[in-house]
Amino acid sequence: MLLRAGAAALLTDVVTIARNAGDAILRIERDGAGDVRRKHDESMLTQADLVAESLIARALAARDPQTPIISEEGRCDAHGGAPSRFWLVDPLDGTREFIAGNGEYTVNIALVEDGEAVLGVVHAPALETTYAAARGLGAQRIAAGTSQPIRARAGGELVVVASRSHPGPLLDRFLAALPPHRTVAMGSALKLCAVADGTALLYPRLGPTCWWDTAAAHAVVAESGATVVALDNAPLRYAGSDVRNPPFVCSALPRSTWERAAEAVGAELR
Repeated sequence: MLLRAGAAALLTDVVTIARNAGDAILRIERDGAGDVRRKHDESMLTQADLVAESLIARALAARDPQTPIISEEGRCDAHGGAPSRFWLVDPLDGTREFIAGNGEYTVNIALVEDGEAVLGVVHAPALETTYAAARGLGAQRIAAGTSQPIRARAGGELVVVASRSHPGPLLDRFLAALPPHRTVAMGSALKLCAVADGTALLYPRLGPTCWWDTAAAHAVVAESGATVVALDNAPLRYAGSDVRNPPFVCSALPRSTWERAAEAVGAELR
């Protein structure tokens, strides 16, 4: 169980691990993305994914040897059911953004306990920005050497973030059913963090994602006062043996704001 007394120190250490992985990714990016190959699910894999994965796995094992790691690159898997406590890692979330060179990629590290993300770090190396949170400690954004607490914004202009590389065919239908709004395309877990820090109010994700795509930012969102829920309003959980997330909405607004949009796409997603 994540105890408040030790959570701050653990969070600091995980921020350092994520930044070290980010520095390794930046070094590879400066030299070019290197070989790019496709995995069995047609997603892309680069040298940066593998180097960051190895660095994070070694560092987490040294810091917390009793806790298993589930990672996109397969250090451990959830076959037979995820353990009650585990690290969840995406060493390079937004590989398409990394290859495109637009900077919108992140290193994601989360600690999951009993199906809930209780600690999360999302580091954007190219943007020199880190989002971090642990249960009961609030959420923070670290940039230019300064840490500032962040809170979701529940009013003002309705800004909606959407996936830059994976918008999906149902997104237009969802957006059409929303109140007047402005849409901003963005990559990786930064979309969830945009809701957490008040840059946006809503992020619908109707296409496929996996646990490692969302858990770290989910912890940040939760501590910021926003929510991440499936279209039926059930909270996203990280338990069982299926690492795929259902379609979800990250929101700083009441469900009534986007319920009609969810209904507009719900039949297609059942």
